[in-house]
Amino acid sequence: MAATTHTVSNQPPLLTGYDIYGSDRVLSEGVERHLEGAAPELAARVREELTDLGRAAGSGQAREWGTLANENPPKLRTHDRYGNRIDEVEFHPSWHRLLGHAVGAGLTDAWGRPAGHLRRAAGFFVWSQAESGHGCPVSMTHAAVPALRTDPVLAAEWEPRLTSHVYEEGLRPAGQKAGVLFGMGMTEKQGGSDVRANTTTAVALDASGEYLLTGHKWFCSAPMCDGFLVLAQAPGGLTCFLVPRVLPDGTRNVFAIQRLKDKLGNRSNASSEVEFDGTWARRVGEEGRGVRTIIEMVAATRLDCVIGSASLMRQALTQAAHHAEHRSAFGKLLIDQPLMRNVLADLALESEAATTLTLRLAAAYDAGTDQERAFLRIAVPVAKYWVTKRCTPMVAEALECLGGNGYVEESGLPRLLRESPLNSIWEGSGNVQALDVLRALQREPLALGAFLQEVGLARGADHRLDSAIKDLLTELADLEGIEARARRVVERMALVLQGSLLVRWAPPEVADAFCASRLGGDWGAAFGTLPHSLDLRAVVERARISG
Repeated sequence: MAATTHTVSNQPPLLTGYDIYGSDRVLSEGVERHLEGAAPELAARVREELTDLGRAAGSGQAREWGTLANENPPKLRTHDRYGNRIDEVEFHPSWHRLLGHAVGAGLTDAWGRPAGHLRRAAGFFVWSQAESGHGCPVSMTHAAVPALRTDPVLAAEWEPRLTSHVYEEGLRPAGQKAGVLFGMGMTEKQGGSDVRANTTTAVALDASGEYLLTGHKWFCSAPMCDGFLVLAQAPGGLTCFLVPRVLPDGTRNVFAIQRLKDKLGNRSNASSEVEFDGTWARRVGEEGRGVRTIIEMVAATRLDCVIGSASLMRQALTQAAHHAEHRSAFGKLLIDQPLMRNVLADLALESEAATTLTLRLAAAYDAGTDQERAFLRIAVPVAKYWVTKRCTPMVAEALECLGGNGYVEESGLPRLLRESPLNSIWEGSGNVQALDVLRALQREPLALGAFLQEVGLARGADHRLDSAIKDLLTELADLEGIEARARRVVERMALVLQGSLLVRWAPPEVADAFCASRLGGDWGAAFGTLPHSLDLRAVVERARISG
């Protein structure tokens, strides 16, 4: 065969060796904005750590780790060669390297550091673009801290290990490890999101706060973690418990892994079904108040679902824009073709709105005021509902920008697409989030007040936003059939909130395009249907990797 037939041309170079943080204008500008007023030394330290993480995430090494972790999914080893029950899961070394780098970068350490939630959210956003599958134990370990703080004794024992920047794989007593990871077990076969239907039972021992659990958990992700927060029925009702994998004397706790789930995506992470049969546990919080005890953990993991989806969206956009600026068709680069520019601009709007909202929520955690806590109570489920819902169609459209190349596994887009529905399902699917928003609206008036105050900060800046706010207030005032309208209401709340943030903080061309399409109704049913009169070139230029 003639060698000339193998000449490769008109193909984009491999996107590697770049700074994922510094090249993302929306992310880096947002972090700087929320650090305004912080000490210069702190701002410099945050900038340096995120730049280091961004360079690592954009490296060829991290790309290879992600590929290998997905090509070599975890394996369950229930017994050793002699027939002893061991219930271990083997992960590819690349998964451990990804997880170790995440822990070392402080992605489980937010609750006690200055600007801890902002820097951790930005870091989670950056590092997840290397690979999402290891993010589950990172997220749950971070989120376990507020639940454990309901018991000062447990918090004093476990929090320093959870927030450690040292990753140690392998099952050993927690007291022998410099850092530990936590998981969570709430759902069961018969109940799913209805955790009050759980049947796992807890029988108290003579020692105060110690119990034995019997039952099952239908979804227990990352079963090789050192400890788990689980829900079980105690005599006083549904209660939260801490279940260690290894007891202080070095013996294995009863934690029988029945099987690993064969999932659509997230394949480098192990999600399992586990059985408890006389499993030792420590009570966390009071009996009968399990949901209240664990609710802050759930809220924190829901925010991580928002961060994870925003991260996927950004990586998909980056891949699409990179392809379009190097690939020619019909005499022009794709990025200069008017219709492709419209598609890319639409994707960029979706990504910027998701990223900006993500950082605003993280900054609210750092503020810690009553007003911000009330805002988070309603804004987190609103964002969780909408951002995670928008992820899949956006990633699919980005894949199409690469044409047939995007459908090929080597491009990395199929892995992003398989991952994209996950965050909408985990930690409560769409209906659960929408109903949670209704619950907050009906029972917590301070939450609605804080939400409307945040949205109102942009009132008067754009007539389409003002009109959308007015329509939302009308919608909220009508309680007729409110449950059946819950998704519609929450969608409008999310769009109004995103619009308010972009009007205040994004460049005028971005805010104008968002308000015209998402709030003004000048938009089709698919991406790439923005009004042609908008400054789409500026929107696309902002989305391209810089630096």
